[in-house]
Amino acid sequence: MSISVAIAGVTGYAGAELLRLLVAHPAYASGELTIGALAAGSSAGQQLGELLPHLPEFGDRVVVETSAETLGGHDVVFLALPHGHSAALAHELDAEVSIIDCAADFRLRSAAEWEKYYGSPHAGSWVYGLPEMPGHRDAISQTGRVAVPGCFPTGATMALMPAVHAGLIQPNINVVSITGVSGAGKKASVGMLGAETMSNVRAYNTAGKHRHTPEIKQNLGEFIAADIQLSFTPVLAPMPRGILTTATAPLAAGVDAVQARATYEDFYADETFVTVLPEGYQPQTKSVVGSNGVQVQVEVNEDAGLLLVTSAIDNLTKGTAGGAVQCMNLMHGFPETAGLPVAGLAP
Repeated sequence: MSISVAIAGVTGYAGAELLRLLVAHPAYASGELTIGALAAGSSAGQQLGELLPHLPEFGDRVVVETSAETLGGHDVVFLALPHGHSAALAHELDAEVSIIDCAADFRLRSAAEWEKYYGSPHAGSWVYGLPEMPGHRDAISQTGRVAVPGCFPTGATMALMPAVHAGLIQPNINVVSITGVSGAGKKASVGMLGAETMSNVRAYNTAGKHRHTPEIKQNLGEFIAADIQLSFTPVLAPMPRGILTTATAPLAAGVDAVQARATYEDFYADETFVTVLPEGYQPQTKSVVGSNGVQVQVEVNEDAGLLLVTSAIDNLTKGTAGGAVQCMNLMHGFPETAGLPVAGLAP
């Protein structure tokens, strides 16, 4: 059996990363996976060699327009489109087509939260595509519609999930995530110009305004009945890729460093893509660049009575395209790790 795959938004950072990963997928090498329509908006009609020179195998492929007609007929469609553009297109595709949405359109279950943060009508919710969350792996494998997590929620959820699940902390959480500029996509923006970002670090969408805030709360809320108080601060750093997340929260009564470490090691013991680092080692973005890996460190600040968890991911791989391919593997019976590198690039 073979499957055909299409990508909408292939010339964006997430779409290009999807194509890079799919080319390295063993099912592509064996012929079990074929890559069909490669679609985009304003770049339709151009050759991919002009736009994605790092993927020479597809240099002579012409980008097609993004429509139900060009994407229909494939077994899997990846939607790597701006937020708010996936829903209408998804509803035009046949139910037999597996759709994996890398945008936010179907992530949030709350219509009120969607409308508050995105300012448009809520399109509904799909299975949330973070396999490492308890119960989600089975749900992903049994559905034809998956919403891939946002990059910040991936880093924050992977950092905090074991602690919330085990009751190690009180639900008053502070998260700071430092991100590379590719997280903003390719759209033209003065704030993303090299002259604005080089040798500069700045916070943005602070004090609860970032759209990923309700998504992080939704994820952690699966493991606790109490309301979660969350402060999320994203910080833009002058690097192409990567997210370093630090999360702190007050310890629950009686929790110590030994218990915290054992909890994290047990929780992630069977997760191929997650490494709980030995004591004394810190996650760093350069160690996960180009990989689907997650590095995690857990510590207890006894003087402050806080749990400190740090995680590092590549925002384009585990944070978007790698997570999407991981979901495709589960949905179509491939080994979950197929085509997904665990090792990062160094130097």
